[in-house]
Amino acid sequence: MITGHIDNTEASHYPPAIARAIAYLASHDLKSLAAGRYKDSETGWQVQVLDLKTAPMQENFPEAHRRHIDVQYLVAGSELIGVASQPVNAAVQHPYDENRDIIFYQHVPDETWIRMVPGTFAVFFPQDIHRPNCAPELPAAIRKVVVKIPTADLVD
Repeated sequence: MITGHIDNTEASHYPPAIARAIAYLASHDLKSLAAGRYKDSETGWQVQVLDLKTAPMQENFPEAHRRHIDVQYLVAGSELIGVASQPVNAAVQHPYDENRDIIFYQHVPDETWIRMVPGTFAVFFPQDIHRPNCAPELPAAIRKVVVKIPTADLVD
């Protein structure tokens, strides 16, 4: 997992694919872009623009991906994301969905919590089980963008 702030980052510190995703986030007007799924014309990566309402952590299930790396960027609002490293012997809430490249767990032990504020990003690799969209206090609206990098693209 990697975390940082878009205004305090240097591309040379990251693998090229991660640096490209951060550059994409920094170079687009993400506040005015309509919510939805987009395909980056340069890389072919999926970009999700999400307008969500955070929820208490117990209402969100931890998730992981096998074939993609998530670069999650908070545009507006405040969010907590729990993170735990695999392998864990966690009970599965929803089995792995090959089409969506996602598995949900019921609970994972020893989560570390990241507080996301506008401008922060977090990079989750396949070994990083993450529980996004958790309310720091009361549920509230957020806008976030998720860039989905195929793991094969990490090796340039």
